[in-house]
Amino acid sequence: MKKQREPSDFECPVELTLDVIGGKWKGVILYYLLKEETLRFGEFRRRMPRITLQMLTNQLRELEADGVVHREVYPQVPPKVEYSLTEFGKSLGPIIRLMLEWGRRHEQHLRAEAGEERETQLPPPRTRQPVAPGRRRAASPG
Repeated sequence: MKKQREPSDFECPVELTLDVIGGKWKGVILYYLLKEETLRFGEFRRRMPRITLQMLTNQLRELEADGVVHREVYPQVPPKVEYSLTEFGKSLGPIIRLMLEWGRRHEQHLRAEAGEERETQLPPPRTRQPVAPGRRRAASPG
């Protein structure tokens, strides 16, 4: 768990913002909570299969400690825990939506670059030599 810091610990508001939402997974968690409103732990795991259990737990705890995410525990067996955004967390909606749009544009840019690269790096087409009828083509090694 990260150490609680004071606003005076930061040189600028962007640094403070990134302290709350920065990292590989927090923005993704916030995106899904904005989209779905309420999610259980297992639902996060299905939407984010590459995140480890420990990392997801830590990120949710940090977002909760920062007042961005609300954790609701229902007294039942098996335990049911739901996560949702606080009003403060919902205020991050415009930032997350801008990140989503920027990511889409950047993805298109990368795809376009990769397509241009592939076109210039393709080897020349192989020419096939005709095979006389009734003869089989020799198997290529390897």
